[in-house]
Amino acid sequence: MTETNPAKTLTAKERMAIPRQKMPERDPIERAKDFDEVNLGMTEEAAIREAQRCLQCKNAKCVSGCPVGIDIPGFLRLVAEGDFLGAAALVRQDNNLPAVTGRVCPQETQCEALCVCGVKGDPVAIGWLERFVADYELKHRTSRATVNKPKTGKKVACVGAGPAGITCAGELAKMGHDVTVFEAFHKPGGVLVYGIPEFRLPNMVVEDEVETLKALGVKIVTNIIVGRTLTIEQLMNEQGFDAVFIANGAGLPSFMNIPGENLKGVYSANEYLTRTNLMGAFRQDSDTPIIRGKRVCVVGGGNVAMDAVRTSKRLGATESIIIYRRALEQMPARVEEVYHAQEEQIRFEMLTNPVEVLGDDENWVRGLRCIRMELGEPDDSGRRRPVPIEGSEFEIDCDLVIVAIGVNANPLLTQATKELTTNKWGYIEADDKLMTSIPGVFAGGDIVRGAATVILAMGDGKTAAANIDEYLKKN
Repeated sequence: MTETNPAKTLTAKERMAIPRQKMPERDPIERAKDFDEVNLGMTEEAAIREAQRCLQCKNAKCVSGCPVGIDIPGFLRLVAEGDFLGAAALVRQDNNLPAVTGRVCPQETQCEALCVCGVKGDPVAIGWLERFVADYELKHRTSRATVNKPKTGKKVACVGAGPAGITCAGELAKMGHDVTVFEAFHKPGGVLVYGIPEFRLPNMVVEDEVETLKALGVKIVTNIIVGRTLTIEQLMNEQGFDAVFIANGAGLPSFMNIPGENLKGVYSANEYLTRTNLMGAFRQDSDTPIIRGKRVCVVGGGNVAMDAVRTSKRLGATESIIIYRRALEQMPARVEEVYHAQEEQIRFEMLTNPVEVLGDDENWVRGLRCIRMELGEPDDSGRRRPVPIEGSEFEIDCDLVIVAIGVNANPLLTQATKELTTNKWGYIEADDKLMTSIPGVFAGGDIVRGAATVILAMGDGKTAAANIDEYLKKN
């Protein structure tokens, strides 16, 4: 433990004068050859210095920007005083996955966007400090937290072991309920293990967070597809669960619906990343087949597109290209992910839209025909609508195309549960307490929202847990 520092004696002016600390990261050329983590984490000294920048606002706006309501000034104060384990414990009161969210949460548009220090300078690096205390806890803890609260005798099933499901499970376990999580894959974690590459979120980190969940008494059952192996009705009527939380995500990939999209060498980003991350295709000794393209085009501009294109580079591509129909500043991907991709020599083709996947005589991808775009009037999202420029078609040579333009609701569970009300896009409808049309059945995360962030799914899991607890007490 680092000795207590004189953070309490700093004036607001002195705190504001401290420059934002840097996060060390690996060399771009070297890191693009492997799947080791890019960011290296803060040192103890840098963490303390960065935490000292926090002004300890009495009405902390940053907390309102956090979907799970972490006591941000409180944990930053403890970091500034050198009490790293205390800071980690405080974060865990509201966040069951701090080592995860410290790495992948878009703090720059949430808590850090509301930081007062950011008005005239750089906001406090809340996300980096969250990661720091979580990693410190992992290395220095002597035990994991357990539940001391008496058992309620109530049973709850969580469908899906992704961010929403495991957050809800952890919260319910803390309340004394008996919780079982049912996961379709062979490993828990959901998008954390199948969608986010190891260079951004090491699987070891997710596995450790899952072990912490198990220490709370949560049972996790894998290789169970609710909607196929078991139904919601069976969980409640045959297996005796008093409530169910559906958090199976939105895993049905969207495609462009253009000619040639069925050629060999076209992947959805979901499949490409699942093969790589969950099934370990990046390892040379892996039995999981994957196409290691030499010239790879990834269509899309979000974090999934960044993950896919950076993965293709690490799988040996000599050129990896992002194809995006809007301008760079309109990309929905995190600024850090775009910056890291640029550092790793990813080629960006902005204001470009594919119109056809080109194939050779054996039906393998040989290229992508695209058209240049220009920005017109704003659309419903508030962004300027991309408009094709007539006569601007051109071709890009490639042997692999990865489509990363979004996902839809997987209909497997909802089609097997006719009583569930869904909207026109197939997402489950839930009220303000996240209760569905079936009494005792709640839902949250991407299956309700559509594709969103990890932390928003976690926020739904936390909200659902509180409402499920209230429901169980009344019933």
